[in-house]
Amino acid sequence: MLRDKYTTIACLLVLFFGCGLVYSGTDGLRAFTAETARVNQLIEEKPTFPTVTFEDSEGRFYPISEFKDKYVFITFIYTSCTTVCPQLEMNMAQVYEKIPKEYIGEEIVFLSISFDPTRDDPQTLDKYKNYFGADGETWRMARITDPDELQSLLDAFGVIVIPDGRGNFAHNSAFYIVDRDGGLLDVLDYQEIESAATKITEILKQSKEE
Repeated sequence: MLRDKYTTIACLLVLFFGCGLVYSGTDGLRAFTAETARVNQLIEEKPTFPTVTFEDSEGRFYPISEFKDKYVFITFIYTSCTTVCPQLEMNMAQVYEKIPKEYIGEEIVFLSISFDPTRDDPQTLDKYKNYFGADGETWRMARITDPDELQSLLDAFGVIVIPDGRGNFAHNSAFYIVDRDGGLLDVLDYQEIESAATKITEILKQSKEE
């Protein structure tokens, strides 16, 4: 009888400490994967967009201040991708279509950033944007040619890019919202199209009322 009692106590202690480890290891039960924990940390830290120079599909060069006083809806891609990137951009196109037209270009711009600048030159980006109906103005596709600048942006926004040695990359994917001052506002699940469109529209409406 006493032995059963100690066995029960031991099991309860294991369960207690096990739950504690799960709680601390999953960002307070808010995250059950490393990716979710990373996103939660990004949203909490709200990093500022680093100093980079874009070259877009039109061959124009400019910094992030090109979009000053506007929100920027961002994806990170490479045009040779045959896995997640096409779906990511198709979903981005659907979000674009769901945003009220009066906000597009005036209050928000869409920006797809390539992390494969060697292959994704302006001509390649120009061809790629046409697959998704991007107009090159309110939805732009661009690369960052300076490797240090590119890496600083990937690091700041928690974008993981791992080359496989055969011209492809393993990478995480999400929608990123940058506020009018160049700070990361939110990171959204790229598969949740309706949710992303609703979130952005609410942000834009609130901003318009301020």
